[in-house]
Amino acid sequence: MEFAQVVRRRRMVRAYDPDRPVPEQVLQRALEHAIRAPSAGFSQGWDFVVLTEHAEREAFWAATTDPTAERDGWLRGVRTAPCLIVCCSDRAAYLRRYAEPDKGWTDQDEARWPIPYWDVDTGMAALMMLLTAVDEGLGALFFGVPAERMEAAKAALAVPLDRRLVGVVAMGYAVPDRRSASLRRGRRGRRGVDEVAHRGRYGMPWSPG
Repeated sequence: MEFAQVVRRRRMVRAYDPDRPVPEQVLQRALEHAIRAPSAGFSQGWDFVVLTEHAEREAFWAATTDPTAERDGWLRGVRTAPCLIVCCSDRAAYLRRYAEPDKGWTDQDEARWPIPYWDVDTGMAALMMLLTAVDEGLGALFFGVPAERMEAAKAALAVPLDRRLVGVVAMGYAVPDRRSASLRRGRRGRRGVDEVAHRGRYGMPWSPG
């Protein structure tokens, strides 16, 4: 599939065929693409916990959700995904990397970082997996773990305490589902390039050169 087609077809899929597992070669390709994402200082501070077995996914859902909270069918649909990839960031990998001689810092002070690039980079790795799913004819969704469920999720998956769960990629073969409430007519549309792009300084209209 052409790259432009992949980008246009990417959307957040919230319902899957539970009887069609994601082929192992697709998962391998998604992970190989994920590690091609950029990372500050080539720190590569990410880990991915891949859940393909029913018991593994159920342990994740038990730790992260209230079984009575399947409002609007969102959780009910996402729980049909035959694969979940939990994306974890490793802050310490970045702090250590930037304390090395070629970076010029002599300490591991997190205050030097204006934003947590370990989370940003892990999010970019997740996007690589979302695009790979589309290219392979599958659907995918990126969603977060509630703050109050983070520790329980890490315990359920044996994730080290110093990792952060940036989000989860659900992947599988899409089945028809309801359009997201965020996209319903009259609520909002996609903002155009002319609305979000500025030439030279904020507020100056963008136009193709």
